[in-house]
Amino acid sequence: MKVFVIAGEPSGDALGGAVMAGLRELSPGVTFDGVGGPLMQAQGLVSLFDMSELSVMGLAEILPKYRALKRRIAECADAVIAARPDVLLTIDSPDFCLRVAKLVKARSQIRTVHYVAPTVWAWRPGRAAKMARHIDHVLALFPFEPPLMQAAGMTCDFVGHPVVAQPVATDEEAAAFRAAYGIGDAPLILALPGSRKGEVARLASRFGEALGLLKTSTPDMRVVVPCAGPVAALVRDLTADWPVRPILIAPDDTGAKRTAFRAADVALAASGTVSLELAAAGTPMVIAYDMNWLSRQIIGRMLLVDTVTLVNLVSDTRAVPEYIGPDCTSAQIAAGLRAVLAAPDAQNAAMTLTMDRLGRGGEAPGLRAARSILH
Repeated sequence: MKVFVIAGEPSGDALGGAVMAGLRELSPGVTFDGVGGPLMQAQGLVSLFDMSELSVMGLAEILPKYRALKRRIAECADAVIAARPDVLLTIDSPDFCLRVAKLVKARSQIRTVHYVAPTVWAWRPGRAAKMARHIDHVLALFPFEPPLMQAAGMTCDFVGHPVVAQPVATDEEAAAFRAAYGIGDAPLILALPGSRKGEVARLASRFGEALGLLKTSTPDMRVVVPCAGPVAALVRDLTADWPVRPILIAPDDTGAKRTAFRAADVALAASGTVSLELAAAGTPMVIAYDMNWLSRQIIGRMLLVDTVTLVNLVSDTRAVPEYIGPDCTSAQIAAGLRAVLAAPDAQNAAMTLTMDRLGRGGEAPGLRAARSILH
């Protein structure tokens, strides 16, 4: 079997590496062409070019690179046609990947599979029908997505979310973390202001103010902040004057980050996939997020759901408090943290249900994705 696979970001590289390992297990002798990062290359891919060329986000970042990206799209499509694979597997990065699939479909009958369904349940539902013109089959991370993809004209399988395959720290490791930093039984707050410069710049001061307000009622509290690689220096700068001096975890210390997730009593986190990581660790959370005024107005009018927190959506509950847009104030966030600290078990059922629905305890998502591609 011959597979041409394209990923454009580190998260896609992780998905790609796992599904490639699954394909090698189920179809010995499979060969790969395409574009990917170190995890995909470890599975035998020789990348057509450096994946980092595709890891750009936002209009301001994309515009200067538009011509180069357009050339890479054409180059990838030509390479697919020349390779004549059994399947073209594109992973996330829809602005790039779906353009490649469009060019390939215009010139061939090569089967196209896209890994990660678009979030049509949240906004812009028309994306599914547009995608169906070039994509035959979709691999979905969430169990409620297949019917939406099928209604648009594509086949779709729920293959599980990668968070269920990630290791979780033990209670013993969490206790050792607390001991190492002299935390003892004090309330430990895990603060996660984001992984992109814009969101960290927008949220860090509000997070700090909220923690200062919380400290008035919880004077012995401690705070830990795992620093995401691209924003580590910014996080260090913006947390320096927080009223509670945080324990900062370096980006490359993944073991300490995982242990901090388990050791914390409550997390204050920016909206995103991190809520699923917290649920996997069994850590109750408060979600807070804001964006610039114009984006808030546009997206606010387009949203189709009344919550942006994935734990709430997957569990079909509203157990996790969230403070979004105009509600993202330090006073409201602090009140939410106090409420969660007072009733730390209130989110347990929703977090457990979320992990079960995402495939915890079942076949690994990469293997399920590989099986879906082969069928």
